[in-house]
Amino acid sequence: MTLCDDIRYLTDRALWETENLMKCIPDELWNKRNDGIPMWKYLYHTLYSMDRWYINPSDPAYENPDFHTEILADLNVIPGEERVERGQMENYFYRIRDKIQGYTAGLEDHALSQNPEGCDMSRFRLILGQFRHWHRHMGVIYGFLVEDTGKWPYVLNMLGKYPEKPMPNYYGDV
Repeated sequence: MTLCDDIRYLTDRALWETENLMKCIPDELWNKRNDGIPMWKYLYHTLYSMDRWYINPSDPAYENPDFHTEILADLNVIPGEERVERGQMENYFYRIRDKIQGYTAGLEDHALSQNPEGCDMSRFRLILGQFRHWHRHMGVIYGFLVEDTGKWPYVLNMLGKYPEKPMPNYYGDV
């Protein structure tokens, strides 16, 4: 087992949990605001950071999603009428998932200590930094969902089995 095997294993689990969390957000809460920020914006902030920072935030070939605006991912800016629809967010998530899984599939341990082109951080630091950021914001979204629905979206933990039933999955349902 290599370090990159562990990264692939945990990344795949985290991506499953992210997809499940996204599907656990009921339509009636999609636009609900907490501290002035709609639920979808908390999710978009999380996904945009994964997309930009997991691999290389300095990648000159990076392209924002077509619905992105300069302030859309900024949680310090309360949006006016801007919105991202669930279908747009799901499509964006699947693009990110495929990109990250493609990246980790070819990742080797020796490359973890190297910086991607044009970046001043190692690949390992970027990945760990994203896990820290990614899960902090997922926790915020979990908290809003528990408060509003009384249900806790299912997480896999380190060794938990993937549920057999389709998403969304909540504790008590699996």
